[in-house]
Amino acid sequence: MSPRIGIDSTAVLLAAVDVANAEGLEAVTITTVARKLGIRPPSLYNHVSGLEQIRTELAKYALDRLYEHISTSTGEASGEAAIRNFAKAYLEFAHAYPGLYDAAQAAPGPDVALQEASGRIVSLILGYLGSYSLTEDQALHTVRGLRSLIHGFASLDRRGAFGLPLELRDSLEFNLRLFLRGLDQLTPY
Repeated sequence: MSPRIGIDSTAVLLAAVDVANAEGLEAVTITTVARKLGIRPPSLYNHVSGLEQIRTELAKYALDRLYEHISTSTGEASGEAAIRNFAKAYLEFAHAYPGLYDAAQAAPGPDVALQEASGRIVSLILGYLGSYSLTEDQALHTVRGLRSLIHGFASLDRRGAFGLPLELRDSLEFNLRLFLRGLDQLTPY
């Protein structure tokens, strides 16, 4: 059977993006993507090798969009201002594109393009940390810690888990300030 006109790997990817953002990443299946494209599930295999390919392409796409959103939002800022802009952009992305955000959290695995897409975000954050006196290991630990802090806020907020009568942005700002002050006090080891 020949591929349906108008459907290609890009159309499949964009259908998966729509499903992920509307219904969640777990809803991205061969059946839901095929339905979004108006084709039968077996026909989707004329365009992709399977669900693993769709999810890998979705993760790469998500990481590229996240990178673009962060770098655009942060602009030429550096140091503390860049980190604050990064945090704000990361949370904005998580709320605006929930399925893509979840796809961006996938471990890169053996896919080289996915590793590169993930590495670009790490490099971006390392650049923001350039004004701090950190060893290479400390900088990588800091990237992990910062990502964990922001991801924790994004994940818990998306699930409505912050029930205390405090403004979430104030809580994030407070914790970022603690994190950044800790970096200021850190001496290389």
